[in-house]
Amino acid sequence: MQQSIKNIRGILIYTASVSLVSLVYFIYAYSSYPIPEERETFLSEVGEFFGKTGLGLLGFIYLRTILKLMLGQGKLAQRLLPDYQAPIHSSALEYLLAWMNRTHVYFGIAAIAVMLLHISLMDISRYSHILFFPALLALIVWQGLFGMFLAWRYSPAELKKFSHVVHAQFITGIAIGIFAFFGHILIDD
Repeated sequence: MQQSIKNIRGILIYTASVSLVSLVYFIYAYSSYPIPEERETFLSEVGEFFGKTGLGLLGFIYLRTILKLMLGQGKLAQRLLPDYQAPIHSSALEYLLAWMNRTHVYFGIAAIAVMLLHISLMDISRYSHILFFPALLALIVWQGLFGMFLAWRYSPAELKKFSHVVHAQFITGIAIGIFAFFGHILIDD
């Protein structure tokens, strides 16, 4: 149990560190950069819809991770909570997790596509001077690229192994969430 607390503490420290650095940069960007006026166009309205849809898809993907942690399944759960035993074996939750595991790839592809549509329709060039947005774009492409290597049947074994290590990182999802949060607060009225 002591190891579990240490591992969870590590993720909480990482989350707090990224949040603090992001907050400092947010304050700097807010006081230093002119934030472009929001242009309400048909494409930006469609882009906002895609942004909300992408957020929902990411919620599904990370709900799967949380469900795996709750049920003590998967490598992440074994690393974070090696002593954890699920208090109840819920067949409904296990069935849901099995379905989520089967559909994860499709929801991931949809999430990447929808978020890239959101980014393009919102005209990232207007915000590229704010580091949150190029970093988000890089992380989204990173997740999509290495997820593709995992799903692609013709990937070499070494590439699949490496892709699993860099794609299945909770830290990437945490960074995506924090950067998106601060970036959107910065540019929204």
